[in-house]
Amino acid sequence: MLDFNFRPSASVVICSYTEQRWDLLMDVIDSVHAQTLQPRQVIVVVDHNEDLYKRLVAAVQDVTLVESTGLPGLSGARNTGVGLATSEIVAFLDDDAVAAPDWLEKLTALYDDSDVLGVGGKVEPIWEGGRPGHFGPELDWIVGCSHRGLPKVASEVRNVVGANMSFRLQVLQQVGGFNLSLGRQGTKPLGCEETEICIRAAIGSPGSRIVYEPAALVGHHVPVQRGTFRYMLERSWSEGISKAQVSHVVGHKRALGPERRYVRSVLPRAFFSAIASWSRGADPQGLQRAGAYVAVLAVTAAGYVRGRRLAQGSGSLLTGSTPVPHRRLPWREAT
Repeated sequence: MLDFNFRPSASVVICSYTEQRWDLLMDVIDSVHAQTLQPRQVIVVVDHNEDLYKRLVAAVQDVTLVESTGLPGLSGARNTGVGLATSEIVAFLDDDAVAAPDWLEKLTALYDDSDVLGVGGKVEPIWEGGRPGHFGPELDWIVGCSHRGLPKVASEVRNVVGANMSFRLQVLQQVGGFNLSLGRQGTKPLGCEETEICIRAAIGSPGSRIVYEPAALVGHHVPVQRGTFRYMLERSWSEGISKAQVSHVVGHKRALGPERRYVRSVLPRAFFSAIASWSRGADPQGLQRAGAYVAVLAVTAAGYVRGRRLAQGSGSLLTGSTPVPHRRLPWREAT
C-alpha cells in the first residue's frame, strides 16, 4: 500500500580515508547540507587516518564526525556509520560524489512502498580530464558509476551502485551490515559489497525489492589515472575476483544474472556500434573502444575464474557477515 504523505527521516553516511580528496570531501558535505530534504544526521566516518580526522575536527561543523571502529576498508567504515544512524533510512555517498540538490528527496520518496528495502540512484562520471575515447559509457561501472544499459526510469534491480545508495536501517541491522571482506580497502580496487548486501537483504525478505531511481543523481569525480587502459584492466580483474566471492556465498544465479544479460546484450551492441563508427570514419577511436570492451570482458572473466578457484580451495573467501535465512524482516511483519 502506498502512502503519499509518507516521508521517512534519513541519515547520510560519508566515508573518507585520505586527505588527497579534501576538496572533494568538502564539496560532498556542502551538497548534503544543500538538500531540498534535510537529513536528520550527516555522519562522516574517517577510515583509520588520524591526520584526516584531526583536520576535519578543526574544519567541519554540523556533522557527526567519527573514526571507523571496524577493520580498515570501506565496509568497516560504512558499518561504523550505520551503528551511529538514528533515522529510518541510511543513505551513503562516496567522498568524491557530489549530490544533486534533490538527491535525498528522490531517494526517500520511494520508501512510501513498504516492500522497498533499498533505493539507489544514478551516478554520473565527472571526468577530470574528459572522457577518454577508448572508455565507452557501457564500462562506467569500472569507475564506480552507472553504466549504459541500466534502466532509464525507476525499476527493480538486483543491486544499486555503491556511491549512491540507501537502505532501511532495520534492513542493515538485520543482515549484519556490509561484508568486511568486500569493498575498497585503501587503494585496493575491490568491490561488490553493495551487490552482496542487496542480495542478502532480498533473501531475508522474499517479495521485497531493491529499486534503482535514476532521478536521484550524484556526480562522481573520476581522476585522470582511472581512465587509463591499465586501470580498466586492474579494476576488471578485481571485479571478477569480487564477483566470485559473492557467488560463492549466494550462488551463481543470484550473483551473475544481470551480468549475463549485460554480456549477451549491452556489450555486443556497444562493440558493433564502435566498429561501425570507426569503419565509417566517424570515430577514429572506435576501434580502441571496441578492443577495450573485449579486453575488459576477458580480464573480468579470468578474474572470476581465479576467484572461484581460490574459493574452492579455501572453503570461503568471505568473512565478517553471514547470509540470512529466508525469513521476513521485523519491519515487514509490522506493516
